[in-house]
Amino acid sequence: MGEDGLDGRLVSAVRDLLSRGADPDAVDANGLPVLCVAVTAYDEQVAEVLVEGGADPDRVLPDGTTPLGRAVDGGSPALFSAVLGKEPRLRLTETARERLLALARSWYETGAAEELRRRTGVPGPAATVRVQDGEYDWVDQVTLGGLVVRAGHGAILTALEWAFRILTPVDELIARAVKQPDEEHVDWSTVCWILTERRSFETWSAVVAHSHDPDRAHRRFVVDYLRMRGLLDTSPYYEKKEGELLAAWAAEETDGETLAKVLDAFTEHDHPDQEAIGLRHAGHPDPRVRREVPYALCADYVPRTPAARAALLPLLRDPDAAVRLRACEASMRDSALLSEITRALLSLAEAPDADVRGEAAAALAGSPARTPAVANALAALLGEENQHVRLEAAYGLALRDDPRTAEAFERVGPLGDGFEHDHRADELWRWKWRKDNPAGE
Repeated sequence: MGEDGLDGRLVSAVRDLLSRGADPDAVDANGLPVLCVAVTAYDEQVAEVLVEGGADPDRVLPDGTTPLGRAVDGGSPALFSAVLGKEPRLRLTETARERLLALARSWYETGAAEELRRRTGVPGPAATVRVQDGEYDWVDQVTLGGLVVRAGHGAILTALEWAFRILTPVDELIARAVKQPDEEHVDWSTVCWILTERRSFETWSAVVAHSHDPDRAHRRFVVDYLRMRGLLDTSPYYEKKEGELLAAWAAEETDGETLAKVLDAFTEHDHPDQEAIGLRHAGHPDPRVRREVPYALCADYVPRTPAARAALLPLLRDPDAAVRLRACEASMRDSALLSEITRALLSLAEAPDADVRGEAAAALAGSPARTPAVANALAALLGEENQHVRLEAAYGLALRDDPRTAEAFERVGPLGDGFEHDHRADELWRWKWRKDNPAGE
């Protein structure tokens, strides 16, 4: 649940009550702690505030359960994480830890639907729907016999093991992740996160060994792991090893989707073979691969060599719109290609796909091209439904001190929350100030 609207007001109200001395372990009319009410409602935001405010996740209830145990039953990793609290390994007895692990493992191995059949005695098929869990991930929500659970017990088991510092074998964890071969599934994302938290070379080696697995889901997982590691660990030792691994992998991967992901990760590394690998794949039949090639051919928005510039030309004319966009963006500061880049972007700004027009607007706004055709294209984009696209167009006109900027400013419309530090909005206000204060007063 988000921090917007009713949800945000509820979270704020709970925080306010706790700050004024309200009992975080208060019970409702049925004698149920409010933390359990949040667990039942899958309200991880309120649950987190309650636990931070002192609510006891280990409180034993009349039926022998605890709020934390109920969160495990519920199967939502986001909710479970909110209820788990800090230092559970130190807080919980060994018996309590083993009980929670056994509960999570039983749900995971039995399966949510089958466990509901066992608990309810209802033999019929379960109703399943995909729901968002937390800010980024998804999970199946399963309903049967009046009971509702989320099938995120694999992620909960993985998180519990790490919380209790149980080093589950890497192969077992990856098997959990790829059971649902989707980077946004809770099992996949949780395993990936936990493995990045395990910083040993032994863990790294065991994960990257799956880059040779015949199952492409395993190989995709390794790429996702390396991308996440790159955000968390920038040590020169791993940077060099991972660059070498990705360079070799990019030369041998045959699956187009996986190769595109490998190239995407590889171009984040400073490796001497980047251009050679980009040239190797510039004519790849899969457009997903060609979309990554421009970033291997360019550095600081210019082609690395004349050979790279020559390879970019056909990419700027590629039949795939996303390839053309990436080629334009990657080589934007190259004066020799600027006219070709501008022609491509002007065409993309009139594409039937609104998302493509939006990306073209952003590229045209920041382009060094200052021709009337570019300004006219930006002015035309002020009619787009998406406010962000109108803002990009107005921003581009302001950078060019175009006489239509005042109109553009009006057509963007009121900017709500979230634009306080937006460079595009800032430029529009600076343009307006310059017009209102021509002498710099």
